[in-house]
Amino acid sequence: MFPNKEMRFGNKSEAAGVLDRMKKRRTLYGLLACISILFILYALVANFIIDPGAKAFLSHKISLKRELNLPVWINVMHIHVAFACIAMAAGLLNFSIRIFEKNRKFHRINGYVYLVSVLLVVITSGYMAPYATGGKISSMGFNVLNIIWLLITIMALAQIKKKRIIRHRNWMIRSYAFCFTNMSIHLITSLFYQGFGLTYATSYTIGVYCSIVLLLVIPNIIIRNIDRSREAVVTP
Repeated sequence: MFPNKEMRFGNKSEAAGVLDRMKKRRTLYGLLACISILFILYALVANFIIDPGAKAFLSHKISLKRELNLPVWINVMHIHVAFACIAMAAGLLNFSIRIFEKNRKFHRINGYVYLVSVLLVVITSGYMAPYATGGKISSMGFNVLNIIWLLITIMALAQIKKKRIIRHRNWMIRSYAFCFTNMSIHLITSLFYQGFGLTYATSYTIGVYCSIVLLLVIPNIIIRNIDRSREAVVTP
């Protein structure tokens, strides 16, 4: 004999709360999936088809203090973009509850794919940082950003090794936010460059530092909302 719905959820209001939470989670995941997939497609098309030589981006790099070895820089940039896209795709898949429940082995392997991809993105970004638009100040910002992202991702790994699933999820949300670094920098740069009329280099530098703040703050807001939603369902 199977328990009825009221026995499983405690009461109808609790059942409604659980269903509402599941619906919101699916909606948020769908929105995240749309944004991630569109950005991946944009990054691949823009960097490998439309402008593989990054002429538009390089046009803003003026007065570089280091000589740019263009062929090497281009190759490193392509590796950077490719693994950034892989990290974004791998992270997106691992946030899927359906995939997690059906195939935990895939979730675990895909998690390591994400970890390796983040590491390679950070390494390639470290190579490109000295040539960053905006000079040394922007370069320092990228180095700080890379260190923060790597440490947060390592924290996510450490938490799951200790079987702390909720904490692992929270650190993964924080880590995944940094997959949107490029999008965030360029949106903020466009705002200050086209909206406020600042120079591109200055706008780009502002974009780097504002992105660090946003990518640290926004995930924690999301985590608090998730925790509040869970508490609202659990509390009778």
